[in-house]
Amino acid sequence: MTERCVGDLAVQFGCEVQGDPETRVSRVATLANADGASLAFLANPSYRVQLEATAAGAVVVAEADADAVPSTAIVAADPYLTYARMAGVLYPSPAAQPGIGPGAQVDPTASVDPSAEIGPNAVIGAGSVIAAHVVIGAGTVVGRHSTIGEASRLAPNVTIMDDVVMGVRCVVHSGAVIGSDGFGIARGPAGWERVPQVGGVIIGDDVDVGASTSIDRGAIEPTRIGNGVKLDNQIQIGHNTVIGEHTVMAGMVGIAGSTTIGANCAFGGNSGTTGHLSIADGVIITARCTVTGDIDAPGTFGGVFPHEDIRSHQRNVARYRQLDKLARRLSALEKRLKDNENTE
Repeated sequence: MTERCVGDLAVQFGCEVQGDPETRVSRVATLANADGASLAFLANPSYRVQLEATAAGAVVVAEADADAVPSTAIVAADPYLTYARMAGVLYPSPAAQPGIGPGAQVDPTASVDPSAEIGPNAVIGAGSVIAAHVVIGAGTVVGRHSTIGEASRLAPNVTIMDDVVMGVRCVVHSGAVIGSDGFGIARGPAGWERVPQVGGVIIGDDVDVGASTSIDRGAIEPTRIGNGVKLDNQIQIGHNTVIGEHTVMAGMVGIAGSTTIGANCAFGGNSGTTGHLSIADGVIITARCTVTGDIDAPGTFGGVFPHEDIRSHQRNVARYRQLDKLARRLSALEKRLKDNENTE
């Protein structure tokens, strides 16, 4: 953590200050649990009741909420985004500690920039390139002929297989596997036979990969992850998938092979796709939805199986809840009709 003056933070991120710009903050906290050295924020109106009583030294708020801040208000057009950026200043990532840790193995044909940090027991394979200011965590393996771009950070126990190209400022968390074989099998006379997976993985800049997430190498052409993509924990990306820029996926999403996903899409937790389909830019898939066909226009889609337009899904859910009542009414009507027939 680092201590910063509120006035300096406001100038850095183009905000206004209402209150004492000399207030100093050194940590972040919720409105309810903050103290005088804390930076808090209000983005959800549900928490406004906590604003007037907060002890935070400074609160990032929208202009409409500034007068309710009992201390120093930092007025921002987007309070949550501004808070996120300020939190990054208060909690900077540790700088790379140049050098090769004990027990690490670096192949003589690999290229490691002198400013990079190679953690204890890490392995760097033949022909791989580790760029400036990269951090390779303890026990992490980078296979052959792979490239890790400048200022990227691989946490401990990450596995980067052969022929992976990663851009700059990427973050990969522990347990992730990038470049593992895709699920390529062919039926033979005696059973299933493995299809060689010879493509690599190409990852753009500013990509985050969560813990225990797997990104399979392509069968022939590379799997591609665009700039700014954010992947949560325990996600499976199948071989030959293409994910457009700035798409985000929550935990346990499963993307089957050869799926093409556009830019600026969002996938809720435990959602997924079948393979060999295409999804347009700007599509939102709600939690647990399974996409079984192409989506050729932006929109929000939900449903357990298969996916459907979210409004249709909501109407159908409302009708599902009426099924028991409708069944009882139908039975009553049938009984009345039968009784009428008997009286005739």
